[in-house]
Amino acid sequence: MTRVPQIRIPATYMRGGTSKGVFFNLSDLPQAAQVPGEARDRLLLRVIGSPDPYGKHTDGMGGATSSTSKTVILEKSSRPDHDVDYLFGQVSIDKPFVDWSGNCGNLTAAVGSFAIASGLVDAQRIPGNGIAVVRIWQANIGKTIIAHVPITNGEVQETGDFELDGVTFPAAEVQVEFIDPADAEGAMFPTGNLVDDLDVPGVGTFRATLINAGIPTIFLDADAIGYTGTELQDAINGDSGALSMFETIRAHGALRMGLIKDVAEAAGRQHTPKVAFVAPPRDYLASSGKSIGAGDIDLNVRALSMGKLHHAMMGTAAVAIGTAAAIPGTLVNLAAGGGDRNSVTFGHPSGTLKVGAAASRKDGEWTVDKVVMSRSARVLMEGWVRIPGDTF
Repeated sequence: MTRVPQIRIPATYMRGGTSKGVFFNLSDLPQAAQVPGEARDRLLLRVIGSPDPYGKHTDGMGGATSSTSKTVILEKSSRPDHDVDYLFGQVSIDKPFVDWSGNCGNLTAAVGSFAIASGLVDAQRIPGNGIAVVRIWQANIGKTIIAHVPITNGEVQETGDFELDGVTFPAAEVQVEFIDPADAEGAMFPTGNLVDDLDVPGVGTFRATLINAGIPTIFLDADAIGYTGTELQDAINGDSGALSMFETIRAHGALRMGLIKDVAEAAGRQHTPKVAFVAPPRDYLASSGKSIGAGDIDLNVRALSMGKLHHAMMGTAAVAIGTAAAIPGTLVNLAAGGGDRNSVTFGHPSGTLKVGAAASRKDGEWTVDKVVMSRSARVLMEGWVRIPGDTF
């Protein structure tokens, strides 16, 4: 029986922040996959190796975690004052779908580097030595992001001494600015409240801050759900009851935020919203064995992504944390000690992260102009990915 041979597609495998994914230039994709739809989704699923009932991604480029089952598509931007359009696809590990509902803040750190190396940024905007300012249009959420990419001798500088908890080796620092990170279509606080009573049938009623900034996020107090805020991955990911509880909370939070019309829809929207729980600063040992002291941080935060506790912190969730921390009265702000602040340093399972944000209130509505954090990025491999030609 004749079989369709494999095809090869130009691609780059990159780490951005504490995530990694497969990057594509839109024009390099097969024609059928250059537009949104089933063909594109089937192609990306096969590249990553999903759906995989074994949960290993042995036959694809994915890493079988929410942080490593990611895809990025870039194209030169036609928007004024932007260099590149960035589309992010979160690939489900065990189900046949790609979630396009949100951004990946960590991989954002790699977008500028890829765009420069791929010729998507005009040459006159790239200094011989210094910092290239790459203006990114995040197409999933309709927001502008600015990446400050170090350049040496006209090329992206990837090596350096910047250390990022959750990443093993140091690299060059990439500062990322998330401009006006609140939801482009709705209010930052979709219920109109800084804190709500979230009723979750069969689980309980919890105080929650529901926020749309960076990515829709549900913040809970750790002690209300039986945690300290110092947990590492195994404490939750090995507990099926806990994971079920968090997914139920996530579904009802999504409903309360107006992201879905029925809780059953949450199963098809795994990437958003995120669920995170916060607690006042407390000593703990990070997953690397590094000692984190209560005096080193303003609060502890743990967040779930794609149904599992994240090993560090999603970049978009860090935007939500920084935004909420800057607004007095949210659960994040209160866990950090309350009051006015323009930055926050929080503990996560792999260590700590500092995020800067400035909030203001006008006519009763809170706004945040931008959230700033530092990440790093590096090309891991470049060339082509191969998939069976009849995949899509």
